Amino acid sequence: MAGFVDFSHAAEQASRDPELRRKLENATGHHFANLAAVKAEFPPYEAERDTSRQIKQAAIAHLDELLAELKAKLEARGVKVFFAPDCASARQYIVEVAKQKGVRRVVKGKSMTTEEIELNPALEEAGIEAVETDLGEYIVQLRHEKPSHIITPAIHLSKEDIGQLFADKLQIPYTSDPTVLTAAARLTLRDKFLSAQMGISGVNFAVAETGTLVVVENEGNGRFCTTVPETYVAVMGIEKVIPKLADLSHFLEVLARTATGQKLSAYTNFISGPRRPGEADGPAEMHLVILDNGRSAMLADPVLREALYCLRCGACLNACPVYRHIGGHAYGSTYPGPIGSIVSPNLVGNAAAHLPFASTLCGACREICPVKIDIPRILLYLRWKADKGRQVAWSASARRVRAGARWFAWAARYPWIARAGGWMAAWLVKPIAHAGWVRRMPPPFNSWTKVRDFPAPGQGQD
Repeated sequence: MAGFVDFSHAAEQASRDPELRRKLENATGHHFANLAAVKAEFPPYEAERDTSRQIKQAAIAHLDELLAELKAKLEARGVKVFFAPDCASARQYIVEVAKQKGVRRVVKGKSMTTEEIELNPALEEAGIEAVETDLGEYIVQLRHEKPSHIITPAIHLSKEDIGQLFADKLQIPYTSDPTVLTAAARLTLRDKFLSAQMGISGVNFAVAETGTLVVVENEGNGRFCTTVPETYVAVMGIEKVIPKLADLSHFLEVLARTATGQKLSAYTNFISGPRRPGEADGPAEMHLVILDNGRSAMLADPVLREALYCLRCGACLNACPVYRHIGGHAYGSTYPGPIGSIVSPNLVGNAAAHLPFASTLCGACREICPVKIDIPRILLYLRWKADKGRQVAWSASARRVRAGARWFAWAARYPWIARAGGWMAAWLVKPIAHAGWVRRMPPPFNSWTKVRDFPAPGQGQD
């Protein structure tokens, strides 16, 4: 993946944008309220989380067998299945299919995997128009941006931002009315659907037992992409396969609740092959691209393997205090937030080795994950690996933090030093403490008190 940003600089710039924080807090606040409501009315929620985790654990343990079964079932129905070892081979395969079919326009359903392989630039370089049809993806495409969130690509934008964008790009009168804006996008995209020769989508689940691809969505655009064009290409990571159709219901119970705070997504599409003789709907030709791109290496690692359980629900982003402060673009990776911090170093290598350090390790991501991935544990493991291999080029501020951590680790081994340090700190801050809190501290501690108060040591605090 090209173009990784300087995370420290990008995060600092984003943290200085109060309007961005307002938009993020507003969106994630609504998510938590909706999630609490749908969890309260569904008592088996925690049991379904446990069951979903167990199914994913078993599926990942037998991944080779399940992928072989999926391939055989799909090919028996005329689907062309291609295993792509990396992003380049996946891009090349899809572009070649498009060229062979004389495709001039592609409509795309929401797919983070196609973002991962950087498919749109490859199609455009081949002279093929690629149109994102998910409303959020369409908005960020018009802005020439990457998605800022796994589920909500335009989470960093307000309705006023989108109104101005549509006025500039779609030549409609400015409005911030979501209903009018949605109708304008619908009108524009309808012509794209009807004139596209190829549709592309991601895959939420692939059922090995029946050879069924499951695509979950809320807008109906994914269904247009998979049924209207004559050629359809599905793209998925190797980890999306599950054993049996009966397993699917457990995931559907937790996915929409954690992703969007819904009981169930509006559309759950089951795709098993191209249209059969006598059928009016569906593509004449169907392809499935199954992407590895570092996932096999994760599978081979007993700690990293757990990251392959991920359903790409995006809930950990909403819960993460770092993500909620800086947004997704600061990470510079396809997958931002906590889940991005554990998968990106394995998908793109050393360019993302710094991301495991972009976390407070508060554990909120683990608590909200629908399959209970222990993200903090994996983050610590990746930090250990990065430090051991010296993969991260530390900034001056990071070096100061590390030096302070080493000093603290040394002092913590001697209780009398820790007690003396606490007494000295309490004495030093006493003149600037009020009611047990310090509201302004001198450098290098002033970064903390720019955004929050600091509890004064020994000033009535336990």
